[in-house]
Amino acid sequence: MKLSPHTNPVEPGNLLIRFHNQVGAAVDVTGDASSSWYCHGCGDESGLHGTSFSRREANHHAAACRAAYHRLR
Repeated sequence: MKLSPHTNPVEPGNLLIRFHNQVGAAVDVTGDASSSWYCHGCGDESGLHGTSFSRREANHHAAACRAAYHRLR
């Protein structure tokens, strides 16, 4: 299965914020006290960090990422 930048993935229950990369693929920040981010474009992800750090890193990644989709695990 492949994701398209024109089809947003289902929002996880613990979604805090969703960014979109340069071609529209979602970059999700999830968690609560600790959070992580995951790019639905290239599949890159972070470990658990503070929410402000995860948000900043996800935004930085979304600004640079040009991947439209990747294969799901």
